[in-house]
Amino acid sequence: MTTNQTVLQWINQMKELVTPDNVVWIDGSEEQLESLRKQAVASGELKPLNQEKLPGCYLHNTAVNDVARVEHRTFICTRKQDDAGPTNNWMDPEEAYKMLYDIARGSYKGRTMYIIPYSMGPIGSPLAKIGIEVTDSIYVVLNMAIMTRVSSKVFDVLGDSNDWVRGLHCRCDINEEKRYICHFPEDNTIISVNSGYGGNVLLGKKCFALRIASYQGKQEKWMAEHMLILGIENPQGEVKYIAAAFPSACGKTNLAMLIPPEHYLKQGYKVWCVGDDIAWMRQGPDGRLWAINPENGFFGVAPGTNEKSNPNALATTRKNTIFTNVALNLDDNTVWWEGLDKNPPKNALNWKGEKYDPASGEKLAHPNSRFTAPAKNCPCISPEFESPQGVPISAIVFGGRRAKLAPLVYQSKDWENGVFVGSIMASETTAAATGAVGVVRRDPMAMLPFCGYHMGDYFAHWLEMGKMLGDKAPKIFHVNWFRQDENGNFIWPGFGENMRVLNWIIDRCEGKVDAVETPIGYLPKPEDIDLTGLDMSVDTLKTILEVDKDAWREEAEGIKEFYTKFGDRLPAVLKNQLDNLIKNLA
Repeated sequence: MTTNQTVLQWINQMKELVTPDNVVWIDGSEEQLESLRKQAVASGELKPLNQEKLPGCYLHNTAVNDVARVEHRTFICTRKQDDAGPTNNWMDPEEAYKMLYDIARGSYKGRTMYIIPYSMGPIGSPLAKIGIEVTDSIYVVLNMAIMTRVSSKVFDVLGDSNDWVRGLHCRCDINEEKRYICHFPEDNTIISVNSGYGGNVLLGKKCFALRIASYQGKQEKWMAEHMLILGIENPQGEVKYIAAAFPSACGKTNLAMLIPPEHYLKQGYKVWCVGDDIAWMRQGPDGRLWAINPENGFFGVAPGTNEKSNPNALATTRKNTIFTNVALNLDDNTVWWEGLDKNPPKNALNWKGEKYDPASGEKLAHPNSRFTAPAKNCPCISPEFESPQGVPISAIVFGGRRAKLAPLVYQSKDWENGVFVGSIMASETTAAATGAVGVVRRDPMAMLPFCGYHMGDYFAHWLEMGKMLGDKAPKIFHVNWFRQDENGNFIWPGFGENMRVLNWIIDRCEGKVDAVETPIGYLPKPEDIDLTGLDMSVDTLKTILEVDKDAWREEAEGIKEFYTKFGDRLPAVLKNQLDNLIKNLA
């Protein structure tokens, strides 16, 4: 399939290491993928679902000890420990390679090696990058064919270049004591052993798209971010694009596939989804920041996805989707998960593949069960989804889940202040997370588990990008859909109604509305948030636009403590921003 010497040498090295019985090059053709699906069904790796109700859909169950990303076994392997930074697990590259190769050695005996050439982003796009993953799992091949652009054309674009990311995945014996997901940013390499769960083995996902790409972005002056991208089309047919970062459990996918309220639909507004998880952004020839979604599909959490929370996501899963660790309804051979509807099947297999006992009180689907669905299935997928140059970003939005502190929306004072706002992003733990409720967890730019190098240097890279973009830089905002009243009820209705806030953000980017300056940034005038058709008074709105100085002073102490982690690699600009905030609150 290729004459690229760097590729062929590496493949030979991997073959000698893992000693497969057979080798198959994946060309991405439907014919080849269909033959692999049949093999996976024959071996029991996949179960075909009701082809009338869910055409092209399959169910997969992982091992019970292998159901989620394993952050404590995820490593950044750089020559200097300090380059990995205080928020990553570090391992010396030489030691890591030796340990991983010892685990992987001979592990493909009796198995087939699949070689997957893939493009992150539209093939040939100036914003795209190429990877090759070697795996012994048909499940991985079929998921990668949904999540990335798998094709022999990748080699035409690559030519003789050595600019590609090496990925080795070995299932081994799914031993959690020997499970490692290791990244070598200085070598463009990822190695994953002893897992079969998507987040650990679809190496294009967080491994390449964020951990390796964030390091590449720093070296090459672009940005790899944990952000959704959406376009808002106004009644005149103009589309403005927003990139937004939220920690988990803050409604990222719901926002990416937002359905505007009735009042906006009637006027002719539309929302387009470009991506729900990752944005790669680069300065374009016009000086603005342009973004692509490097992925080709959605790897979404199933529980809680339903007709009300996210009808577009649900519609996306209705064909050619692989479901992982959800329940199987034996009556009609379809799938079910908690929050899908209020009618759990009585006759079902749970996520472990066991006959379900309704009296047990156990969950039918695993809380982290997933669907892998092609992006093109999404009813609101953007017409620009395949655009090689990407889309121009007008606004960057950060958000978190704060019961009392952050207002519904505010704008940063400038790019440097915006980087500060992103660096202090935080969410309060909910009952869904283990441990105490209401504990503040900082997750700068929603990148804490995904930054492939020292986070202090990552902040410096953001500041550099701002200098490069100058007055063409997107405006930066912060939102909080989760303010609560004294009874613990959410005050803002959320979901589609968030469009009202996004519209204010776009109005600010276009200089159409004024704002009120506060110690933390610019807030909307209450009358500039459109409440038409919403059961909310302006007075109620005012309560979620308040800035409580005492609460913010306490927050500043928490930020100060968090910043000490980064030592002398914390940019002085951010220390000054914190000092200014404290001064403004005095």
